[in-house]
Amino acid sequence: MKDLTQSNIERQNILNNSYALQNIQDHIGFPGMMFEGQFRYTRKQITEFYEIDDKTIDRYLENYQDELKHNGYEVIKGKNLRAFKSQFGHLLGVDVNRVAVLGLFNFRTFLNLGMLLVESENGKKLRSTILDIVIDTLNQKVGGNTKYINQRDDDFFYAILKEPNYRKDFTSALNECLEMGAYKYAFYTDKIYQAIFRENAKEYKRILQLEEKENVRDTMYSEVLELIASFETGLAHEIRKSSNNLKRKLLPEELNNLFEDFVSHPLWKPLVENARTKMASRDFGFRDVLHKNLENYLNCITHSDYERFLGEKSKALEERIEENIDVFNRLRDR
Repeated sequence: MKDLTQSNIERQNILNNSYALQNIQDHIGFPGMMFEGQFRYTRKQITEFYEIDDKTIDRYLENYQDELKHNGYEVIKGKNLRAFKSQFGHLLGVDVNRVAVLGLFNFRTFLNLGMLLVESENGKKLRSTILDIVIDTLNQKVGGNTKYINQRDDDFFYAILKEPNYRKDFTSALNECLEMGAYKYAFYTDKIYQAIFRENAKEYKRILQLEEKENVRDTMYSEVLELIASFETGLAHEIRKSSNNLKRKLLPEELNNLFEDFVSHPLWKPLVENARTKMASRDFGFRDVLHKNLENYLNCITHSDYERFLGEKSKALEERIEENIDVFNRLRDR
């Protein structure tokens, strides 16, 4: 089981997942005070729920202040404090006239603290509940299979439609212009994969636990597919140009040199880094898969990505095909 006390990325992935967050809030039912559009909780409510003392809260607020502030913990004073006291002063249990500043937790920081607290038995129980609800929410959204969650993105549909044309351009260039056996197609495809995400097809399949007959590209995110397509069509152009200049087929060592020059061009750097970040972060958050060679690219899944893959506009690929059957018929006829 994941240890939420150790990983800021895992904590933030949960707190960015508005779908799971709503289910967690409904399940826990921890009463708060609605202020400025959010449920708020005082230090007293937090200490009572987690059965901890003020010193423990102070320590966590100091050690994790950036994370907690990022997720919504704030200290109010002045006009905001007066507005809060006018609504909820009778619930504070102290002389409100003596309160000059007040620290308030929202629901996100209430959970955030629970994911951090190693001293609290209630915190431990909450972490287990959170993980169960996150898994259940994800399974409900994707029908129990995250292997093809990439296909729920609208952009994947258009990327996979165009992909065969770029692939054919690349394989045709290898066929026409490279003096090498049939192994060349798999060999240079793997070199592209390694240049982009540091794994060959076999390693990628092992990490995602794909069956032998499953196509790796069917599980890739649109940004990765589009970058592979750019590499393939760009390399096809360079291969043909070099072969025409030499007026013969290239030898493998010549193509290897051409390949190294091509992939080392600075224009690819931001695109490759973006693809690596998307692949590493989404697979870690959605598929519970860690690409060890991309570990340095791990980041939190964004709110927009949750909407993209789990939101109202996300759909199973079969639904998109049904909605665009005329497009497929035209492609078939072509």
